[in-house]
Amino acid sequence: MQDFDLRDLDAFVAVARTRNFRRAALESRVSVSSLSQRLRDMEERLGVRLMNRTTRSVALTEAGELLLARVGPAMTDVGDALNQVRGLRAEPSGRLRINAPPPAIDLVLSPMVASFLAKYPKIDLDIVAESAFVDIVAQGFDAGVRYGEHLAQDMVAVPLGAPQRYAVVASSDYVAKHGRPMQPKDLLNHACIRTRFSNGAIFDWEFEKNGRVVKLSPPARLIASYLGLALRAVHDGVGYWATFEGYVRYGVKSGALISVLDDWCPPFPGPFLYYPSRRQPPPALAAFVAFVADWRKQAGRKK
Repeated sequence: MQDFDLRDLDAFVAVARTRNFRRAALESRVSVSSLSQRLRDMEERLGVRLMNRTTRSVALTEAGELLLARVGPAMTDVGDALNQVRGLRAEPSGRLRINAPPPAIDLVLSPMVASFLAKYPKIDLDIVAESAFVDIVAQGFDAGVRYGEHLAQDMVAVPLGAPQRYAVVASSDYVAKHGRPMQPKDLLNHACIRTRFSNGAIFDWEFEKNGRVVKLSPPARLIASYLGLALRAVHDGVGYWATFEGYVRYGVKSGALISVLDDWCPPFPGPFLYYPSRRQPPPALAAFVAFVADWRKQAGRKK
């Protein structure tokens, strides 16, 4: 053991589990070249090859499989123990990186940020907006936010907010001139504002009532990938827009916007905070998980 330290074994386990040097380097927060050199040095000291690697793949040798089976669980225990000790510090600290889709940031995360930072002055938040699903481990995030149907099975998922719903709205002037749809299919005869996502997709509008699901692709007078443009357009009378209710709640309350087809827009579960299924999350993440749970309890009492 005198020829090795924990960094050697940690580097080996990271590459062995991900089968990818770039992903392991991001997870370990080191460069690919330094990680590769550390493993080469380790193999030289052991006198045996642990991995067969090409430009496209990494495969463990018999010796590598044996070492991973014995060392992998031990390294997990070591990491958990260190995180527990760090958790004994008076205040959690460090940078917490979270990847989340824009609606979850705007409607759920944003109201929490100031209170969380005030409670934990030694934690810095790095929140990245992304609609497409990403591998949070490979991209170096501590946690992600997504809706239930997009969660990986090997992740711990924590409810982040209350149930949400979509709303279909238009300006009061547009409704006065063109009328309101009584069924989803009536939207096919109206001007609509559609959303293009970062991956280029323009999804159908989906409605549900009494177990019946209706999907349709209404005509688009405007296609917008920027929320601010769509919101301005619906207020200016361009047409109907289907979006998260939270974006248009105040417009509807003020009477500037009219909500239609409410009985076809049932609530659905809010977003989830998810992170790798470690037994002991990093202190900054553990603090945020606890904060979210307390935030949701207080929100429940206010209702």
